[in-house]
Amino acid sequence: MSGLFKKAERFFISVVFAAFVAGVLAPVEASAARIKDIAFVDGVRPNQLVGYGLVVGLSGTGDKSSAVYTTQSIANMLNKMGLKFDASAIKVKNTAAVLITAELPPFAKAGMKVDVLVSSLGDATSLQGGTLIATPLRGHDGAVYSVAQGAIALAGFSAGTQGAKVTKNHQTAGKIPNGGIIEKQVPLNLAGRQDLYLSLRSPDFTTARNMADAINLNFSSKVAEAVDAGSIRLQVPAPDFNSGVVGFISRIEGINVDSDSVTKVVVNERTGTVVMGENVRISTVAVSHGDISIEIKTQYLISQPPAFSKKGETVVVPYEEVGVDEQKSRLVVLPESVTLGEVVRALNLVGVTPRDLVAILQAIKAAGALQAELEVI
Repeated sequence: MSGLFKKAERFFISVVFAAFVAGVLAPVEASAARIKDIAFVDGVRPNQLVGYGLVVGLSGTGDKSSAVYTTQSIANMLNKMGLKFDASAIKVKNTAAVLITAELPPFAKAGMKVDVLVSSLGDATSLQGGTLIATPLRGHDGAVYSVAQGAIALAGFSAGTQGAKVTKNHQTAGKIPNGGIIEKQVPLNLAGRQDLYLSLRSPDFTTARNMADAINLNFSSKVAEAVDAGSIRLQVPAPDFNSGVVGFISRIEGINVDSDSVTKVVVNERTGTVVMGENVRISTVAVSHGDISIEIKTQYLISQPPAFSKKGETVVVPYEEVGVDEQKSRLVVLPESVTLGEVVRALNLVGVTPRDLVAILQAIKAAGALQAELEVI
């Protein structure tokens, strides 16, 4: 009875596992994307900020004296504080010149804080333990939009001497969380506007048409028009619209749209990684794949004189053995396919490694049989 029970238990587990696998591997219908995930309102965008500053408090890991701009920056800073110093007399081993970068988010108000990234500009070996002194961050128009200051956080450490040193992660770049305070905001006023534009993050004519149709269907009127592959013109409803422009944009952002894109195959020659979209197609093509392995072995033949011989010497003669192993090259016909699964199964018939697959895909594309864009990174 115990044996019968164990068999029944194993059968039950097999059935449950098979049902689980079938449920996991069952095809899932792709869901539509929200407009806020594939498009943004024209003008609502972040801006890049950059600044030049000094990091102080380093433990002898700062710039060398050959970094003239660092010593000059220190002298200029001290002169502004009322202290007169000659730049050539300043030692900078505890100070490093850095570039500070940050991103000013849209609708950022004065007083808000943003993260800043600090990167060494000179020959400093580590920014660990350093503090950035107040540095203005400017936009592309030259105006100051933020001021950054604070202790630098590094994701790692560096310890030891030059002969025995242990370093983890990058030590010449770090982040100051909430280290930048917004001083000026980019003017952007949406109130009272009658026309708005949506910009697609990945321009596509089909997606633009689908987006305009979905918006018009949601509002039951023609409020959207596809201008081109990357722009949708929006007409804000009459002033009696309950929620105004903000409510109008919020309602549009939640609409689901069937997005489309160009079919692409991305290959990485360095790692042998191949990523293909679901709509990859190949025309009928024949692929021949084979490997040649050459092995060279060196052996030594030793010739010794007879025992108790008065004359003679031991002679060592090298003997090289060369062998060539050529695998049978198979000519495999890959039929025309319409799904990614069929393409993968057809290519697996050749029995290639991922790196070989990269070369095969390039050859298929060159032959005009790959109906997709091939991008090599």
